[in-house]
Amino acid sequence: MSTLAERAEPVGPREVAEGYRAGRTLPVRVELVRQLKRRRTLVMGGILFALPFVLLVAFQVGGGPDGGNNQVSLMDSATASGANFAAVNLFASAGFLLVVPVALFFGDTVASEASWSSLRYLLAAPVPRARLLWSKLVVALTLSLAAIVLLPLVALAVGTVAYGWGPLELPTGGSLSTGTAAERLVITVAYVFVSQLVTAALAFWLSTKTDAPLGAVGGAVGLTIIGNVLDEVTALGDWRDLLPAHWQYAWLDAVRPQLDWTRLIQGTSLSVTYALVLFALAFRGFARKDVVS
Repeated sequence: MSTLAERAEPVGPREVAEGYRAGRTLPVRVELVRQLKRRRTLVMGGILFALPFVLLVAFQVGGGPDGGNNQVSLMDSATASGANFAAVNLFASAGFLLVVPVALFFGDTVASEASWSSLRYLLAAPVPRARLLWSKLVVALTLSLAAIVLLPLVALAVGTVAYGWGPLELPTGGSLSTGTAAERLVITVAYVFVSQLVTAALAFWLSTKTDAPLGAVGGAVGLTIIGNVLDEVTALGDWRDLLPAHWQYAWLDAVRPQLDWTRLIQGTSLSVTYALVLFALAFRGFARKDVVS
């Protein structure tokens, strides 16, 4: 008579289908193609592409910016050169417009799968949860960076055709050579992208918590707006330094005669810290979530 130990099956690695590799499931290129074909991606790309033309028409109709009251701002130098026009487009859009595509690409990515009831089938493929989130995170970062780069590139091309290629005229006086101006614009775009990471991480975390894409996107945009409002409350004093919104225009230090890294480094450190915490919460929470959608 066989004993219980003899009848028990040996403990060993679980059997998987031949050729299955967890690291090869849901490749980034496949997810990228899926997201590029979505209507919201095309619409956001079209809006960002069209904005420089809208501003160009506005300046043509209005006869160019006018500072008034002897107060000179970056907006007043928009028609000085293509570089100035690109900088003005970033200034006009960094506060809110660029927040929308970032929140959309991150907030819609997981929640949309849940709303379509396809998330559980992806996980049953089987795609490991961490792998699924990682693929979607990389694609969302790629699309967000592309959106933020697209605007100044189109603006630079449009501005150069309309106003010519020349140095970056500074509102405080003086100018930057074309080579230096190009370097400063690269720094500016990089900082704008980093400053949006908090909104991105917040939208991504909310996307793992809800089955409603608009809830994740709207929640991230709403909290970003609240942060901007709180930053205007001077009574908060030094507490405003803990708000990402307080540093969103630190890139203006890159369009000064002497580049000052102080505020850029402070803003980058704060944004990256908040983003890493929120991304970690998203991965941790999703790993334990009971997915039924």
